[in-house]
This record gives sequence, structure tokens and C-alpha cells, in this order.
Amino acid sequence: MAVQSLEDSPTWEFHLPLSAADLLRSDGPSHYAVQEVLPVKELRGQLAGFQTAFRTQGAFAILHHFDALYSILHHFSSVEAAVKEDALELMQKVVSGHSSALTAILDSTDLAPSLRALHCNALKMNCYVLVRLVEAFEAEPSRSTLLGLDSKKKNKKQQGPSFLWEEERQPILQLLTRLLQLDLHRLWTGSVVEDEFVSLMTGCCYHILENPTIGHQKHRPTREVVIHLLGVALRRYDHMLNATLKVTQMLQHFEHVAPVFVEAVSTWIKDYGMKSIVGELLREIGQKCPQELAQDASGAKGYAAFLAELAEQVPAIVLANMSVLLHHLDGENYGMRNAILAAMAEALLQVLNGEQLEDAARSTRDQFLDTLQAHTCDVHGFVRSRVLQLFTRIVQQKALPLTRFQAVVCLAVSRLQDKSVTVVKNAIQLLAAFLSNNPFSCKLSCSDLTELLQKERQKLQELRDKRRATAAVVIPPEEEWEAMEPELQATVKSCLGSQPQGEEAGDLEAGDPAQVSDKIVRLLRKSSYKDAVLLAQVAAGLFQGMEPFVSCSQPEDEDEEEFLLRLLRTLYTGSHTEGGTQEPADGTANAGGEEQGAEEQLSSELAKQEMLVQYLQDAYNFSVKVSEAMSLVSRMMYESSVSVVQEAIEFFVIVSQFGIPQAILGVRRLLPLIWSKEPGIREAVLNAYRRLYLSPSGGTERARAHSLVQSLSLLMVDASLATIQCLGEIISEFMQKDEIKPAVVQLLWERFTEKSQCSALERHVAVMLLGMMARGKPEVVGSNLDVLVKMGLDERVHENYRLAQEVCHAISKIASGQKPALGKSGAPFRLPRSHLLFERLSEAISVGFAGSSPHWIPFTETATALIYQLAEGPEEICTQILQRCSQQALEKLVEPEGEAAEPGSSPTGGAIDSLALTHLVSLAGDVALQQLVHLELAVSVELRRRRILGEEQKTKERAHSCKKKQKAKSTGNETTMEMELGLTGASAEDTEAELIRGICETELLDGKQLLSAFVPLVLKVCNNPGHYNDPALSAASALALGKFCMISAEFCDTHLRLFFTMMEKSTLSSVRSNLMIAAGDLAIRFPNQVEPWTPHLYARLRDPCQHVRRTAALVMTHLILKDMVKVKGQVSEMAALLIDPEEEIVALARNFFTELSGKDNAVYNLLPDIISRLSDPESGIDEQPFRTIMRQLFSYITKDKQTESLVEKLCQRFRTARTERQHHDLAFCLTLLPLTDRGLRKMQDNFDCFGDKLQDAAVYGCFQAVLGRLRRLSTKPEMKALVEEFEQKLQKCHSRGLDSLAETPAEGSKSPESSGRPAPQTTKRTAASSCRRRPLRATNREPDSAFVTPEPRVSRARRKISRQKAYVVFSSDEENSPEEAELKEDETPSKTTPISRVSICHAR
Repeated sequence: MAVQSLEDSPTWEFHLPLSAADLLRSDGPSHYAVQEVLPVKELRGQLAGFQTAFRTQGAFAILHHFDALYSILHHFSSVEAAVKEDALELMQKVVSGHSSALTAILDSTDLAPSLRALHCNALKMNCYVLVRLVEAFEAEPSRSTLLGLDSKKKNKKQQGPSFLWEEERQPILQLLTRLLQLDLHRLWTGSVVEDEFVSLMTGCCYHILENPTIGHQKHRPTREVVIHLLGVALRRYDHMLNATLKVTQMLQHFEHVAPVFVEAVSTWIKDYGMKSIVGELLREIGQKCPQELAQDASGAKGYAAFLAELAEQVPAIVLANMSVLLHHLDGENYGMRNAILAAMAEALLQVLNGEQLEDAARSTRDQFLDTLQAHTCDVHGFVRSRVLQLFTRIVQQKALPLTRFQAVVCLAVSRLQDKSVTVVKNAIQLLAAFLSNNPFSCKLSCSDLTELLQKERQKLQELRDKRRATAAVVIPPEEEWEAMEPELQATVKSCLGSQPQGEEAGDLEAGDPAQVSDKIVRLLRKSSYKDAVLLAQVAAGLFQGMEPFVSCSQPEDEDEEEFLLRLLRTLYTGSHTEGGTQEPADGTANAGGEEQGAEEQLSSELAKQEMLVQYLQDAYNFSVKVSEAMSLVSRMMYESSVSVVQEAIEFFVIVSQFGIPQAILGVRRLLPLIWSKEPGIREAVLNAYRRLYLSPSGGTERARAHSLVQSLSLLMVDASLATIQCLGEIISEFMQKDEIKPAVVQLLWERFTEKSQCSALERHVAVMLLGMMARGKPEVVGSNLDVLVKMGLDERVHENYRLAQEVCHAISKIASGQKPALGKSGAPFRLPRSHLLFERLSEAISVGFAGSSPHWIPFTETATALIYQLAEGPEEICTQILQRCSQQALEKLVEPEGEAAEPGSSPTGGAIDSLALTHLVSLAGDVALQQLVHLELAVSVELRRRRILGEEQKTKERAHSCKKKQKAKSTGNETTMEMELGLTGASAEDTEAELIRGICETELLDGKQLLSAFVPLVLKVCNNPGHYNDPALSAASALALGKFCMISAEFCDTHLRLFFTMMEKSTLSSVRSNLMIAAGDLAIRFPNQVEPWTPHLYARLRDPCQHVRRTAALVMTHLILKDMVKVKGQVSEMAALLIDPEEEIVALARNFFTELSGKDNAVYNLLPDIISRLSDPESGIDEQPFRTIMRQLFSYITKDKQTESLVEKLCQRFRTARTERQHHDLAFCLTLLPLTDRGLRKMQDNFDCFGDKLQDAAVYGCFQAVLGRLRRLSTKPEMKALVEEFEQKLQKCHSRGLDSLAETPAEGSKSPESSGRPAPQTTKRTAASSCRRRPLRATNREPDSAFVTPEPRVSRARRKISRQKAYVVFSSDEENSPEEAELKEDETPSKTTPISRVSICHAR
């Protein structure tokens, strides 16, 4: 088959094979076939021979040496790297040379058939070898990655360091592109290039695009060359069909090619005009079966990414072919739905945008918007989320028609309650976009809009009334003529016999016909019919042939009467149509024109007013929806999702910028998030307040400072203590970062010192803000301490103790800024006792002691803490204050005693006694607590500091002395010394702690100390509530008792009975609340003493006062989560708070169980006991509230093992349940568990426990609900069989139970007695017992009540004691028997359970 000479045409033809092995088979003498595959060792020599032949024969050398190059391809993996590289380089030269030669040959008009066939064979052979080499090199790196490290090392040795395939392939692809740009059609018969050749050239391009790294930026030149090569094939070689199929196949199998093909299609459209490729691709994708795409997630993902990105690049072309894709909106694959919806959005943004749309485009836009709105309720959360994102873009680019504004806002608000976190997040973003781009106003206050809307509506109504009044009733002239015609006809008959007077005829001769016609019309309007008829009779004869009488000439066959009537009709009706063109005779036409102009102006004003009212109505509706959204978003600030919280914060920042009044509530609500453990949330809060308050626009620096102070002052008006603390944390953070300018601080000092005019409230706020700033920079207050003392604690202090209290708070920040750093032993910051600060504080306390200011007690508490915090020897200062106040109290108490014997004495003395006692008891309690804190914190730290300094000094001395000793001995001595020092330090700390504890236990309340003198007074007031019945005195005494109990464990243990008696039986909610707080502190300081009284702590959770319940919930949450109180079955009282009438208490209970669920299996372990207690009819929890509680608690059960165990426990509880209500509750709890096949098996294993209860319709219904959910989840055959078996057992037991009840109702009613179990309670009794919630003590005294897990036996004596009720007498007659106000000895818990304390608990 060798060619004898270049001039002769070959006797064979080279056919491009489908696979390389096809060339080894001969299909006949006319088909070329490889004769021999050469061995590897001969390939280098054969390649050299081919190179030599190329120098002489050019591109035709391949005709003799194709077998050698084919052998290189065949042995490519084992051929040396140098041979492969040389072959690639040589083939590149061959094809390049052939391309250059073909440029001139193809331009010639006389191309011989033999030469054409020769060039065609050579071209196909050369291109085949080059393309296969490109594909082999392209596949080699991926193949080496699959073979492992050894093959990599081997390839590195074989392949020279100078050869980089990624750099070599781009010139080759450019060469192939230039070759395809030639008119190669002339080389083929019929001028049609065979598809195999085009597929060969484009195949390597698709092969390169399969590389996952082709989309990287560094491969951009190669990617562009490949795209252009394919573009040439599409433009010149009819590659459309193959390209469409290949692109869709690659999109299905390679995820990375979607953006690459989007870039390619954009290039083909712009540079090659191939717009039709888009239609073909979309049609091919549209023909894919939605059911197949639902199973092929990878393919659907590729198609979706391609569609979405393609719509961004060429939205108009995609829009023209959108109809072929719409059926995928009904498919199951959510990715395809998202892509098509995104394509619609791009069309709306880039094509169907604006007001100048044609009707067809407007209709398409409305259809797309309808589709997007419908998919906000899609079954898949990702689709709902994506639609909200698309609407956000549409709103931001102002492409949403105003007619759709309200509808989309309503959809966004409704999505705020979506179960998907992503949907909620995007709904908040959409609402924020609506606010930022709303077309209504920069201020969206509902109240302002309501007032303005009402005003404009009233104005609109006035315009409408005015139009009705001015608009005359317009009657057509024909109707007027018909009305006057009968009378006019009679007048004409009567006038026909008379002749017109000569004078009238003479006057008419000199007149104008138009004027005469107008006069006739006026006479008719005035009902002067006779004059009008006579005048018309004369004018018809006089002005015959003249306008307007020319059209009313009298025919011969018409009588006089008919003629006159026709003439008058023509003149009358014609005057209305031609009156506008006639000259007015007497101003009537001018008046009509003015009236018409006024009417047009009125209509124009009315139309404008209607538009204004509609605009205001839309703005009001939008504002209402924003307010509704605010209430929903504010609840999301404490969600577990960080992204949702961040979006909620951003939303409130935007809302506040639009002046909505409720925004300030949301801004305050996000303040507690500053304590969040999530850095993202904390930073979002800081950024929010930074944007709201630290970035005022315009004005001088002084004006901006004034604006900032005013904004912060507004935020603090009526703010709670928690809000102020949160705001203080934010401001201190800003101060630490130097974000608050000195001008702000200067303005605050001017307000405080009254240098700038301000109100008392503004001065108060200025001190508070200075104190907050001092937390970040204590020098703000420290450098102006004298100013604070002199101006804030001057002689007017008794007029405003609230201001003095804030001054004390601000000064206390000095001590916090002077604390030594960790590991350093600097002396604490203290002021001498003679300092002006302590003199002013002592004077302020003493002067106000006899006053009646309600703020004296909180000021005294703050002042006492400040004295102990900053003074040297604070106990001496407080002793003097106590002595002064005690002396004043004695003087006040002596006066009424001397006047008591006088008849008719005024009872005001009692009030004075109560006030003095209240102040004295409160002050004593404050001093006692601060003395304890001072000992355990300040004194303890100072002792440790001095000890460390002493040890350091001794260590230096010993080290110095050790240097003089021998080296061998010194080593042993140093070791011994270090051990001794360690032991000494540990024992010293214990000694110091024991010293402090001893002082507290034995000395502080000893008879020699001043504080001990107040103990009898406090006890007397607490023991005699009937005599000392002043609420303020009772509250102060209760709080003082709690503070005294904090000092000594012995004192606490002695008076706990009195403490808890007051907590339970006091009629004052303030006393119960104060004691609950004190009990929480006592439980931390003395846990062993308080532990037996735990039931009394839980009892406050059912207090009738909501304030006490809230306090109890906070305290118990703190104690339980800190493991300071044992979590028993009584935690069901916390669960009962989930249905509390107060929403704030419900939120506290939810937060408690959320935190508790994070502690191992705490909720799971407690659930059985909670169910037992709450389902008991005597607990007072009705069935529906019980279900509400259980839904919340079961939401924390997420583990399969917990679910399975609970199924077993709940099933077994059916046996111990005694009432139908308990059966219903247990069955309902089973419906809340996310059952699996294991859970179902557990239920079947325990079927005997509840089988006999299935006759109850409610129980059977619950099990049917469980069965229905299992049936939906069952996919495996064995699971389905298990469900069917369980269903049959349920139906059998239910039917059997119903039959037995129908046959023997009497026997069924006696069955409980025969089985040895008590009969269930009647419905009436259950309802009566559940109508109110019983106190905790009553329910907890019956451990053997129904539906309670059996506990260890309790002796009869113990049971008898537990049933006794506490007895208390609140009467002034019992003041001499204080013990009767306490619980009896037999009611006091005697058994204590020691609680180990990990570390020493200090007072708080």
C-alpha cells in the first residue's frame, strides 16, 4: 500500500477510525490499515526516519511513516519521554507546514482530483496523530495520580524538567484553530467535510474541558483557545448537533464545566453569531425527564448551574426559549426549580424592566412574578429561600412594580414563621431591602401616616362634594325640544293667522341673520314661544338663502306649520353644537367657557388628590406590615442560629433609621445580646450601635457630640436596670477602642456641673453615661474625682438621692481600673479615711436617715459598698454611721413612747417608728453584707499578697545564702527548700481561709460587735408581722435577715425555720420575692443547711404573684444549672411554668430547659417523673396545657437510644396508671416521639402493657397517629410488614374491647375491683380536681399517689409528720411569743444530705 511517487494518487483512502484498534483491521484494498506495530526499541530510529522524510517530502511523509507514529501511540505509556516529546514537536511542525501549504493550494481554482485526495489523506493522517498525541498527554497526569507515588516519581524521571504540557497544549490548539479556519471543504468530495474529521478535531477540546482545573484563572488562555476552536467548528463545519449533545452530556457528568460552557456560549454568540445554540441546548435540557433528574442529582446540579449562569449572561435569548423549561417547575428536583426561577428573575431584571413595556412583555412579566410569588410557598425550603433571595435582588434594583409591592411584602412577613432557618434569614433580608428601597417615605410612623391619611381623605371628600355641587345637570337639546314641542305646536297654530308688524320687519332688514337666530333661541329658552314663532316667520322670508336659514327652505309640498316647527327645531338644536364657534352676544358663551375651565381644573385636582390618598394608603399598609414584621423578628433575636440573629439585628438597625416608633423597643431588645458567647453576634450588636449612635452626619464636632448624647439619653429613658448594664458594656467597649470622641465626654461633664443648661433628668443621665465610660477608661472619672464629690454629694444631696447613687456608681469604677494585673502583687487602691468622699457620704446617709425619701435605701446600699471598696478601715467609718443613725432612731422611738399614755394621741408616731426602723434595719443589713464581702475578698486577697511578698523575700535571702555553700549540698538544699515552700504556701492558704471563716462564724455576730446589737431587732420584727405590719419595714427586715444569715452557718441554721416561714406565709409579695433571692445566695454559700428546705424553694414557682414566680424561676434556673440544688421530680414545677399566663415567665422556663438539655441526658432522665407528676389529676394541670408542656419537653429528645428507652418506659407506665386521663397523657406522649423500627419493636414487646387500654377511643387514636407516621416513613419491606402486624393487633384489641363493652357493660364496670386495682376516678371528680392548681406542698406529701414511680418505704411516723400542716398566727397579740410565727419543730426537715463543694463559695 506504499505510494510510489507523490504525483500518483494513492490507491487507498484513510478513514478516521472510531477506535485505534480499527486501523489494525483491513476492510478492503481501498481502506488504509496499519501493517505492523513496531516494537518500542525501534521507535526512536523510525521517528528519525520520519523527520528526514519530512524535510524532503513535507506533509506527505506521513503517508510512508504512519505505522511508526501509530506505534508510538500504541506504546505511549511505555515509550520514553524524549521520544514522545519529539514526536509531538515533529507533528506540530508537520501540521503547521501542511496548513501553510494548504493556504495557497485551496485558493487555486484548478485543484486536480488526485492532488486533492493526496492532501486529504495526508491531512487526516497528520491531524489524527497530532490530536491523539494531545489526548494522550492530557490524560497522562490524571493517570499518574491514580497510580500512586511510585508512578509519580517514575514519570518525573522520564519526563524532562523543561517540558510542561500545560504550556505546550495552547500553541497546538491555536494551530488546529488556524487549520479549521481554512476552506477545507474543497479537499472533500461534494465540498462537505466528513463528520469524523470534525469530531476528531473537537474531541480533544472536550477532552481538555473534562480536566477539573480548566476553570482556574491560570488556565484562562487555554480555555479561550478551546472555546474559539469549537466556535469555528460551529460556524464553518455544522457542529451544532454534536456540540449540543456533547455539552449536555458533560453537564450531566462533570460539575465543573457549567461556568466554562456558559463562558463558551457567550463567546459563540458574540464572536460567531451562534444564537441558535442557546435554543438547542435549552431544548435538549427541557426534554430531560423530570423523574430521571430527581434520581440523578449530579446531572440536575450541572444543568441547574448552567441555566442560572447562562440567564445572567444572555437573558434575552434565554427568555425567548423559556417555554421549553417550564415543565421542570413541577418536577421533584429543587435545583432545577431554583435555576428556572433564577432565569425568570434575570429576565425581569434585565429585559422585562421599566414602564415602557409592550403588552406582550408586560403580560410575560406578570406571569413570571406570579410564578415567583407562588414558589415562596414551595414544599422545599431551599426553593423558598432562593425565591426570597431573587425578590431581594429585584427590590434592590427597583424592578418590582408598585402594584406588586404590598403582595410581596405580605409574603415576606408570612415567611418569617417558616420552619427553615435559611428561609427566615432571607425573609428578613427581603424586608430590609423593602425598607431601604421603599417608594413611600423616609419616615414610616404609623401614627403620623394615620393622621396624614385621615386629613387627605377629608380633603378628597370635600373635593368630591364640591364637584357634585358645581356640576350642572346637562340635558341634551333634543330632549329639551321634545319637552317644549307640544306647547310650541299649539302656539304656531295660533300665530299662523296673524301677520308680523312692519316695524319688526324693518328692524330685521338691518340685522344679522346669526343674531336673529340667536335671539330666536333665547326666546325659546325663556318660553316666549309666540314672539319666537313670529320672529322666525318673518326671518324665514327675509333671510331666505342665508345662513343659518339656507338649510331650512320650505318645499312646495310642506305646509306652513310643519315648516316653522322644523325651522325652530333646527335653530334650537343647532345652537348647542355650533355655539362654540359663534361669537357671544351677551357674555353667555364666555361664562360657559369659564365654568368648563373651572370644572376641568376641579377634575384635575380631584384626580391628584385620589392619587395622593392611594399613595398614603399604600404607605400606611406598608408601615403596618413592617410593624407586624418587627414583632416577629424581635422574637428571633435569641434563636440558636447565628445568621438569623445577625439578620434580625441588621433589620432593626434599618427600621430605626426610618423613624418607626416601635424600633426603639427592638433596639433595646438586642442589647442583652452583647453578652452572647458567639463573637459574630457580639460584633453585630456593636456594629449596630456604632451605626445608630456613633455615626451622626453633618454639623460640627460639638453638634455631633450633642446628637450622640441626646440619642443615648433617649435610649435610657424608662430603661430597666438590665438594659442599662448592657448599654454600659457597649459604651465601655467603645471607650476602650477610642471610638467616643473627647467632645462627648466634655459635654457630659458640662451637663453634670451645670455649666450648660439642662434639666435634672439630663444631668442624671450624664452621670450614668460617665460611669459607663469609666468602665472602659477609669481615668474619665479618676481625673475628676473631686468634681464628682463636690458637685454630686453637696449639701443638696438629700433632694436627689438618685443622682447621688449614680455618682457613687461612677466613682466605684475607679477601683475596678486600679486592680493589679494577674500575677502581680501591687498594693490595692485605697483612699484615706479623712478623704472628702467619705465625709460627704457619711453626712448624706445621716442627714437622710430621718427623711422620707424612697431613694435613701438604694443610695445607702451603694454608698456602703463604695466605702468598703475604697476606704482604708471601712468598718470604722460604717460603725460611726451606724451609731449616728441608731442615735437618731432612738430619739424618734422615745418620743412616741412618752406620748402613748395621753388620750387621743395622733397615730403618726407609729409611722415615724416604722420609717426609722426600716432605715435602721436596712442600713444594718447593708453593713453586715459588705463586711462579709470585705473579709472574704479584700482582706483575703491582701493577706495572700503580703504572704507572697514575704515568701519572695525569704526565697531571695535563701538563694543568696545558698551560693556560699558547696554545689553538691546546695542542689539538695534547693530541692528541699522548694518542697517546703510549696507545702508552706498550701497550708498558708488554708490557714488564711480558716481565719476568715472563723471571724465570720464567731466574731462578726458576737455580743461584743456592733452588728450583734441589731440582730434582736431584726428577729423581733420578723417574728411579729402582726405588730410590725408596715410593708416597707417587713421587706427590709426580711432582706436584713437574709444578709445576716449569709455571715455565719450557725446563725443561718438557727433561723432557717423563720426564714422559710416568712417566705411561704407572708402576705407581702415583696417579702417573698426578697427572701427567694436571699435563699438563692444562701443555697450557694451554705448548701448543706439549705438542701432540706428545697421543696419550699420549688413552692414559690406556684406563687399567686407573677413577680414572685418570675424571681423564683430565675433563682431556681441559676441554682439547678450550677448544680447547687438536686434536680428531683419537683422540677415538674419548672415545667408547669411553660403554660404560665405571663409570656416573660414562659420564656424563662423555655430558656431553662434549653440550657438543661445541653447537660448530658438531663431532660431525658427527668421526663418520666415530670410526666408522672403533671398527669396526676391532683396536680391541677388540665389535659390541653399538659400537651403544650410535653410538646416543648419532647422537642429536646433527639437521640435514637433515648427514644427507644422512653418508648419502653412509657408503655410500662400504663400498668401503674389509674385514671383514663393518665392513659390519654401516656398515649399522647408516645405520639411525640420520633419512632424508628427499633422503637416500634419496643412498642410491640410491651404490647401487653397497653393492649387492654385500646378500647378507649382517645388512646386508640393516639396509637393510630403513631402508626400513620411509621407507615409514611417505612421504606423497607420488613418495616412495612412490622407496621401491618402492629396495626392488626391494634385493631383486634380495639374491636374486642368495644364488643365486650357492648355485651357486658355491667361486668366491665366491675372489672377494676375484681383485678385488685382501684376503680378509675369519675370524670366529674377529675374535672373538679383539675380546676385549680394545688400548692406544691399538698402534691408532694402523697408519694404513693397515682402515676408516681414507687419510692422506698417510709415509716408511718414519717408519713404522719409529713401530713401535718404548718400553722402561723399573724397578729399583734402574739408579739411576746415569736416562736409561734415559725414552722413547728416537727415540720422542720431533719434529714440533711451533704453536698460536696468543689471550692470555697464566697458571698456575692
